[in-house]
Formats: sequence, structure tokens, C-alpha cells
Amino acid sequence: MSNTTKKNTSRRDFLKDTSRLAATAALAAGIAPCIHASSDNNIKLALVGCGGRGTGAVIDAFSTTGGPVQLYAMADLFENRLKSSLKNLIDKFPDKVDVAPDRQFLGFDAYRQAIDSLSPGDVVLLTTHAAFRPLQFEYAVQKGLNVFAEKSFAPDAPATRRWLKAAHESEKKNLKVGVGFMWRHSQARQEVIRRIHDGAIGDVHTLRIYRVHGPVYCPKRPKDTNELEFQLRHATRFNWASSGFFIDWHCHNVDVACWAKGAWPVSAQGFGSRCYPQAGNLFDHYTVEYTYPDGAKLFAFSRHMKGCWETYSDYAHGTRGSAVIMTSLARPKPKIYKSSNMVEDELTWKYEKPDCNPYHAEWQTLLDAIRHNKPHNEARRAGEANIAALMGRMATHTGQFVTWDQALNSNFQFVEDIDNMTFDTPAPIHEGPDGIYPAPQPGITNEI
Repeated sequence: MSNTTKKNTSRRDFLKDTSRLAATAALAAGIAPCIHASSDNNIKLALVGCGGRGTGAVIDAFSTTGGPVQLYAMADLFENRLKSSLKNLIDKFPDKVDVAPDRQFLGFDAYRQAIDSLSPGDVVLLTTHAAFRPLQFEYAVQKGLNVFAEKSFAPDAPATRRWLKAAHESEKKNLKVGVGFMWRHSQARQEVIRRIHDGAIGDVHTLRIYRVHGPVYCPKRPKDTNELEFQLRHATRFNWASSGFFIDWHCHNVDVACWAKGAWPVSAQGFGSRCYPQAGNLFDHYTVEYTYPDGAKLFAFSRHMKGCWETYSDYAHGTRGSAVIMTSLARPKPKIYKSSNMVEDELTWKYEKPDCNPYHAEWQTLLDAIRHNKPHNEARRAGEANIAALMGRMATHTGQFVTWDQALNSNFQFVEDIDNMTFDTPAPIHEGPDGIYPAPQPGITNEI
């Protein structure tokens, strides 16, 4: 599934092929090269993308047990971002940070230099925005390095296919790959979904997922500022750079819902628009209806406005009851009820224990797999979840009914040559005469 292939891939063939590849990789794990920690059990990290998400991921890696972990190299487009991250990490973890000046890399090709500074058994953290994730993952796999990649994973279908091709190669090389879907490592969510799979609420026919909270504003661009640099500094406001908040933020919930259902959706249709121009070129609300192969539905609600009802929660409904998968981001508090009426009298089970820290747990799993050469590769599933989220964004932005096969095989690209982008490259989108960036227009916009 390369980004240059002309042959369409059906959803059935895609799922069959990826399942086969996973099985092949698992069988090969015993004979593949051993990608493990060095003889002193130290694992070096290279951070590519030094914003808050990347800095936080390094801190999570430092929380693990089993051997020393050291930040060894850093890369970013912007010096101030790298220096700020480095200072914060040195202040908090002086004994775990050894990033000499000659291992602090800046620019569009800085990721290559950071990756090249590592050895087999080490980990590169890919925490830039989605536009650059597939090409950086591809290079890390070529170099035989273990990877932690934050979500989201690609902004459009050709980039997602590129990610999936690299995922296949990472499986063949027995590389260990963790992705930023930390909720898969939450013990509370694991337990409620295990019960759902065991039939606690019967056959699942409806799922509801919500991420509705305040906005993320896009400031006006100062007229003397390079437009591409401005968009990269405010990437979460631009679909081409971050994939847009429906994918970049809501893909967690989409992934968890599909995990609970045990399937990926086959189609989507959606509604959305932009009420406030401060949302960059994104919509500020999305409502997507997904359909699964058996006809079951997933309803995804994503809104980012002031003064509105807020929640961050996930629910499942079945033929014999219902489940709260997540009550809030910090405290999932899952529950199961004997009907769809989620009241105390209908409660049959609730998770009583404190949940683990899933951000720490995902890193513990990844580094344990490296040190003990255990199979661990989440890259393929991350790409599949990206297709599911992409399908919903496509449907909403275009106003069309979109199938899995259309989402997977689309040739629409925001940036055709992301590998050779520089600050002299024209920005992929331009502001209007009023200084406002245009939003998608359903019925006119093409992303399929």
C-alpha cells in the first residue's frame, strides 16, 4: 500500500492483508534481529518535536522502571521551542538528560540528524505535527530504530498509506513501536471493554463519544511573518499541518469505540461548520455518524466553543444493557448497567480501583518489550484508526457519504512534496483579505 500505487484496496482486502502481516510478523519475531537495549541496559531517546506533547512524552518515559533511560538528542524547527523544552527537562531531571550542543538539531531535516545519533535498541520520539509523521516514521524504520509516535499519524489518505507501508516494514524488522493511544493501556478501560467483549451488555448496537469543550483560538498573522512559519507555529489550527482537531484530538475516542465494538466502520456521514473565525481553517464543531459492518452505529460529537455544555466521555449500548467507558479524561470510572437507562438502580458493575497512569503504562510496556525482546508494535492499528477518523473528517468537510474504501484509496493530498518543504515553500493555505483563513465548504470542498 504505497502512496504511489494506482490499484484500489478494498476494506475487506485491507483488513485481511493487515491481519496476515501481523501474524507473519509475530511468527518472525523469534528469528528477526533482536532490537533490544544496550549491554548496560540503557535506552537513549531522541526527541523530534519539542513542544508540550513531546516534552511530556519524555517525562513519561523517565517514569519507567527496569533500567536507565536518557534523553540524548533533540530536534525541532524552532530554536526557542527546543531550548525551552531542554531547560524544563534539565531542571526536573538533570541526571537523565545529556543533550550536548552538537546533538541539538534545527530545521526541516533535523529529524534525520537526531535519528542518526541513536543506535539499535534506542527510541526516537516522533511528536511533531501529523504532516511530518509518516516521512519521519519511514526514516526511523529504515534506520532500524524503535519508535514512540504521538497521534495523530497523518493528515490525508496518501500520507496514511505511507504510514501503513512503514508499519509493515517495522513489523518485518521486529521493531518495537508505541503510539500515543494511551487509553489502550488504561486498566479501567481494559476491564470494561473486556466485559463488553464477554457479552455483559449483549450485542453492541450503538456507541456515543464526546469531546466538547472550549476553543483553541488562531491569532491574526502579523503581516511581517512568514505565512508557512506562522501556520507551523499554530499547527493545531490548520488541517494540513495537524490533520485538524477532529482527527488530532478525537481520534482517541474513535479508537476506543472501535476497540469496544471489535471492528472498524465501513462508512461515515457527518455535519459541521465554523461558527467563529478564530478556529483557524478548521470547523469548530463536528457530528459524525459511523456505520459498522453489522449495521451498528457510532455517533461522534466534537465541539470547541465557549459557553456550551462540556463533556469528555464515551458510552456503549447493547441488546442487554449499556456501559460507561469513560466518565472524564482524568477519571474514566467505567460502569455497566442492565439497561440503557444509566441510573443507580440499573447498575450491575463499576470499576472500583484507582486507574493506573496510562501515559506511564504505555511507556513501561514499550521499554519492557525492548529490553526483553517481546513483540510490541502498535503502528498498524494506529494507521487503521487514522483511516477511521479521516473518514469522518472527509464526510463532514465535503458533505458526502464516505466509505472506508474511499477514505483509504483517496488521492487527495494537502501537500504533495512534504519531504522537501522549507520556509521558502508557499503555505498550503492562504488567509483571506480580512485576515481570516477559509474553512471547508460542504458540497464544494474536495478531500476524497
